[in-house]
Amino acid sequence: MIIKLGGSEVYLESKEMVEKIVGFLEEKKAKNINVIDIKDVSTLADYFVICSGTSTTHIKAMTDELEIKMKENGINYLHKEGYNSARWILLDYADVVVHIFHEEDRDFYNLERLWSDGIVSYR
Repeated sequence: MIIKLGGSEVYLESKEMVEKIVGFLEEKKAKNINVIDIKDVSTLADYFVICSGTSTTHIKAMTDELEIKMKENGINYLHKEGYNSARWILLDYADVVVHIFHEEDRDFYNLERLWSDGIVSYR
């Protein structure tokens, strides 16, 4: 992905973006962070980052902080879903899609099982 940083364009590998995202989520105490490498099984993205929050307040705080930190790094999301209900928030960063779930909803939807053809790494 090409991003604007300090007035110039910089190429950022999707793996590097994943590391930034995971670091920011860890700072906000995200629970059970998983990264699924889906680049060999889908054209949707290269990676899914999946994590849980303990409440809707926690989920919104993680989302807000991630947006701010990514923007500070010159990276804006393309699309955001689910913010109002804050049970499952999706942030689409093109090559990386972030799913921030309420713990109960994560168990119900079980994206790790749905994307089991990808390579899952646990944090």
